[in-house]
Amino acid sequence: MSDLADYYRDRATEYDAVYDKPERQEDLARLRALLPPLVAGRSVLEIAAGTGYWTTALSASAQSVLATDVNDETLAVARTRSYGPGEVRFHVADAYDLGAVPGRFDAIFAGFFWSHVPRADVRRFARALIDRVEPGGVVIFADNRYVEGSNHPITRTMPDGDTYQTRRLSDGRTFEVLKNFPSAEQFAADVAPGEVSWAELIYFWLATIS
Repeated sequence: MSDLADYYRDRATEYDAVYDKPERQEDLARLRALLPPLVAGRSVLEIAAGTGYWTTALSASAQSVLATDVNDETLAVARTRSYGPGEVRFHVADAYDLGAVPGRFDAIFAGFFWSHVPRADVRRFARALIDRVEPGGVVIFADNRYVEGSNHPITRTMPDGDTYQTRRLSDGRTFEVLKNFPSAEQFAADVAPGEVSWAELIYFWLATIS
């Protein structure tokens, strides 16, 4: 995952351009409306918070949000945003090492990170999040669906099902980035025996595990 971390670190100042795509605006508004009721009054641990785009939606109703990311460069952008009324704190942390994150949480949100987890690791990753949330809590995922013409083309597919895209930064450098697009059935199998609620939009999906 080090190459992925390098890519998002170097993309920090231009990352939010992905939210400007005209065709995705209605779906983005729907996602931002769906999230606050799920975390209302809860203490939220946000995984791979990046530049804080989704942290703003979480903080609208959560009691508190601890926004974590492996890159302080992206969190530096996140710190410039306005949040609230929920308390928002930031912490550099590896999504694969949640035991090192302080605090107790009754909601965990991982936005647009599931697609970057290798197929061989998804069950272990999901279990780590489910084990970290307090009893009666909820684990929430949101991510992309593959839509031809809106997503970067898939440039490589591995025998285990992992798919990759080639991404280009504004300075011309290119990165090969793992980006998987699970179906509802595949996701449910990966997180079993957790009880899954799945909402499918045109460009995105939202799932909760309880």
